[in-house]
Amino acid sequence: MESAFWHKRWADNQIGFHQAQVNPYLQAHWPALGLAPGARVLVPLCGKSLDLVWLAAQGYRVLGVELSRKAVEGFFVEQGLAAEVSRRGAFEVWRGGEVELWCGDIFDLRVEDVADCTGLYDRAALIALPPAMRERYMALLDTLLPACKGLLVTLDYDQALIDGPPFSVSDEEVRRGFADWQVEEAGQAQIIADSPKFQSAGVSSLVERVYRIGR
Repeated sequence: MESAFWHKRWADNQIGFHQAQVNPYLQAHWPALGLAPGARVLVPLCGKSLDLVWLAAQGYRVLGVELSRKAVEGFFVEQGLAAEVSRRGAFEVWRGGEVELWCGDIFDLRVEDVADCTGLYDRAALIALPPAMRERYMALLDTLLPACKGLLVTLDYDQALIDGPPFSVSDEEVRRGFADWQVEEAGQAQIIADSPKFQSAGVSSLVERVYRIGR
């Protein structure tokens, strides 16, 4: 989506994608990746997610990238963290403890910015993007992360019935977009019963999938 769309969502507090607890897939499947203690983890389109706090508590260095300054500021305020703010390239960098949040456009990231990132956690980035931007995003990860292990969470439903975001991303699209990665489905769940917005649109199946990916 265009930048203005997300800025307005945050300005209007229309952030239903923000979870009030740590994602259970992250807790269940992250340890199996076997990342080294202290590894740096890239979290694209991170918002003010509590998942950032969980990753840092496990001993990882967290690099979140988020377009909305309101989201970045909100994270540090809600976590009671004092932030050191600086500039790096196109980004405003907020740093507190083991968490860095880079405020700016994910597509402005350079290889040197994430050269030491060996972890990736994507719960809400891929599904936030329409098809052309998803293709561009997956190509970006190919360029940025030559050696990496991570988790990817997607949704799969009949896109004809309701507009995204979140967008539907099929298993086929994931495997095609990450063709040069090892892709393993770690689990899936039918969550339509917990999704009134989708039910009211006539969606009968809403499948959430979590993948382990690496290269």
